[in-house]
Amino acid sequence: MHRRRTDEEEVLKQLRKARERDSSYRSDRVLSSMCTHPLPVAAEAHRLFMGTNLGDPGLFPGAAEVESKVVAELSRLLNLEGGAGYVTTGGTESNVQALRAIRNVSDVEDPEIVVPRSAHFSFDKAADMLGVRLRRAPLGGDYAVDPSGAEDLVNDRTVALVAVAGTTETGQVDPVDELAEVAEEHCLLLHVDAAFGGFVLPFLDDAPEFDFSIDAVDTMTVDPHKMGFSTIPSGSLLLREEELLDSLATATPYLTSDEQHSLTGTRTGAGAASAYAAMTRLGREGYREEVERCMGNAETLARGVGEVPGLGLSLEPVTNVVSVTADEPHRLAAKLEERGWSVSVSSLPEALRLVVMPHVTRETVEQFLDDLEDLA
Repeated sequence: MHRRRTDEEEVLKQLRKARERDSSYRSDRVLSSMCTHPLPVAAEAHRLFMGTNLGDPGLFPGAAEVESKVVAELSRLLNLEGGAGYVTTGGTESNVQALRAIRNVSDVEDPEIVVPRSAHFSFDKAADMLGVRLRRAPLGGDYAVDPSGAEDLVNDRTVALVAVAGTTETGQVDPVDELAEVAEEHCLLLHVDAAFGGFVLPFLDDAPEFDFSIDAVDTMTVDPHKMGFSTIPSGSLLLREEELLDSLATATPYLTSDEQHSLTGTRTGAGAASAYAAMTRLGREGYREEVERCMGNAETLARGVGEVPGLGLSLEPVTNVVSVTADEPHRLAAKLEERGWSVSVSSLPEALRLVVMPHVTRETVEQFLDDLEDLA
């Protein structure tokens, strides 16, 4: 910290210079991120509420009301009536808290949770913090979890199963209905990580069941700051039963509420306000149009990849993620990055991973395919 005050314009000059370093890629050439530009109204909502603290809701009743509306809207979107939840910082916090709630209501020593091999690394963080052991279920040929393989891992210490709806690496959706049958047969809780798919699958005509319409689903993660067009950070944890949320309660005697259920104490209302603004502005009709556009671009990309010698698809796109097989995907990614493209390589399978978010236009897809054909 400087000993003396610094001129405001000088401060902003330094920050603008730092911000310029974040723009090494044109945003429309970023095919590696599951986040996109927030709607202008969502950004303005964030600005309006960034000084609020949902950790002390009595001081900020307006922000608390907005959060309640977001939870209610997300619950209805995912076929949950009368559930519970709160706005989180994103999928990692939501997954940690879901596993924490499951652990807290389970009367099992040294509990174990069965997760797909494709589960997000946030589950590793959760297991480390919570003292829960993860058992990793195998994937099938379509890179979705194998339900029978998951059931083979169940034992007397198992307390829950995890399914992923929109995996980070391939966008695949696990067979939640089949995992639900395993959960019911063995009296296990079931968590669905729909951080990405939660704002995609409800707007697809042929999407598989994945949400609270399946009775065995107990908790869900969904991130408005991915396909929901809100600002970062904005996630959510939804729970079918109030009892699960109550298991996360911590006494807060000196605040305006008696207890907190969140992982963080002080937490801005900006994420909730931004999510509310985006959901209200777009509505289901607007989200359906955006998802259809992204899926159309992803299908165009997938078809183009099939016409490039030496390349193929790991699977047909289930969501707006395209997984491209190549002899040397890391080398191909490096070549593409030299031409100004931001791409990534998945590990399951080892393939070029391309996420077709709303900022990726049809023109961008065509330009990318030209470069891909030239470099492959």
